[in-house]
Amino acid sequence: MDYHAYADVKDVTLYYQLKRYLYLGIKRVFDIICALIGLLFLIPITIIVKIAYMLQGDFHSIFYTQNRIGKNGKEFKFFKFRSMCVDADEVLFRTLEIDQLMREEYELNKKLKNDPRITKVGKVIRKLSIDEVPQFINVFLGDMSMIGNRPYLPREKKDMNKYYDEIIKTKPGLTGYWQVNGRSDTTFKKRLELESYYSNNAGLKMDIKIFMKTFAVVLLKKGAE
Repeated sequence: MDYHAYADVKDVTLYYQLKRYLYLGIKRVFDIICALIGLLFLIPITIIVKIAYMLQGDFHSIFYTQNRIGKNGKEFKFFKFRSMCVDADEVLFRTLEIDQLMREEYELNKKLKNDPRITKVGKVIRKLSIDEVPQFINVFLGDMSMIGNRPYLPREKKDMNKYYDEIIKTKPGLTGYWQVNGRSDTTFKKRLELESYYSNNAGLKMDIKIFMKTFAVVLLKKGAE
């Protein structure tokens, strides 16, 4: 290769590396600021959700933790308000075992439209996206970002196929490209396609668009279940 051509390629590579580091730096600062604000709201919301569950006769913990797949495939402890019954896994297993239609729906979308596991309080906090608030803890800890892909379950890895390596390039997000482009109205495969696209095109401009669009999605409760 010609020396000048090599120098040009090296300069371009350095430029994109610096641009990438700047983007990630700005993103992390933004994440920390948003997380601190979110954690302030977490305290009163936690009290309200706890009281709502107690009024329903449910005195179990309102927090739900689960292992999820993070950046580069590293698993982390994921926080959320519990929107399902305590024995959710057993209920899901029994439902899929006896109901073929629900089993086919779950295999296609990895979720159920009329999920028998969701509590009365859970339906409300899901509709209002309140169940996501504890994820600000994950954002503050650096396991997640404000904008990113959905934090997938370890058991979903085998169903992600070729999209897995693309999706884990970025941190999971509290909101993301899939959430503002269909959310619960999309199939599992379509979700993977959308999130693979985000991982390969993530940048400051795209993140700002997703962040702004999230407000419209939450306010209209579009695709929230």
